[in-house]
Amino acid sequence: MNLSERLNDDMKQAMKSQEKFKLTTIRMIRSSIKNQEIDLKRPLEDAEVLDILSREIKQRKDSLQEFDKAGRDDLAKDVAAEIEIISVYLPQQLTEEEIKLIVQQTIQETGASSKAEMGKVMSALLPKTKGRADGKLVNTFVQQFLQ
Repeated sequence: MNLSERLNDDMKQAMKSQEKFKLTTIRMIRSSIKNQEIDLKRPLEDAEVLDILSREIKQRKDSLQEFDKAGRDDLAKDVAAEIEIISVYLPQQLTEEEIKLIVQQTIQETGASSKAEMGKVMSALLPKTKGRADGKLVNTFVQQFLQ
């Protein structure tokens, strides 16, 4: 079962069990996926759906930070719950230690030795961590190791 089918099944299950918040969140995600399918004029592959899910999580994490700064605990609670629901569909996230190890291996593979070669490292690294690690965190570790 691919990711789109799983989202569809989970949406139906949320309808049956009357989980309104989960249903609304899944509908928002499916809407983003459907919009992308319309733009591309074809069904999306799982990797493309993962990109959309990652983007949605990133947007919500940014919103969560802003709500926390503004003291809007009511909104922050809802956004945190949405992040939790969406996270179920993402692959297992890498730990910081695993990310550091992958970064070090990639730097050795590319032979990079300075920050000027950071683009080369990132282009080799992003496919390895796609959907499994936050890009900002990966970028931070690359900068640390290239100093």
